[in-house]
Amino acid sequence: MSLAKPKMRPIRLSNGQKDDVRTQFGALCYRIQKDKAQVLLVTSRGTGRWILPKGWPIDGATPVEAALREAWEEAGVEGKVTGNALGIYSYIKREDGDRMPCVVAVFPVRVKRLADRYPEAKERRRKWFSLKKAAAVLDESELRQILQGFDPIGTAR
Repeated sequence: MSLAKPKMRPIRLSNGQKDDVRTQFGALCYRIQKDKAQVLLVTSRGTGRWILPKGWPIDGATPVEAALREAWEEAGVEGKVTGNALGIYSYIKREDGDRMPCVVAVFPVRVKRLADRYPEAKERRRKWFSLKKAAAVLDESELRQILQGFDPIGTAR
């Protein structure tokens, strides 16, 4: 018996009230160096802490397309999603004094190239980390668990 892979559909955003919990899509950008996985993190604009590229749904785009767009805008990543969502994590986004609970679906993105010029290049830093070091610098425990379970070596080639 074979299972059909579900096709992701574009999202249509409504103009109604926002829910209490917001959804975002993130990119776990990675590369393989000397048979070890490394992940690319960026700094947040507000606090400068290390985070994954992530952002809001985009009207008419699939979650994968939204994650790839954020990887490009925030980190200059050109790459390809290499599988289904790795998991979700939650965090509290602080913006203009508001606290917004968010859940983030994380997609694995194999980095093909890093651009020197990209939309948020002057607003963020980016840096490659080992999986272990990345987990140590991230604040969100659920995201650390996703990283600790991430093993792209077998499927990345």
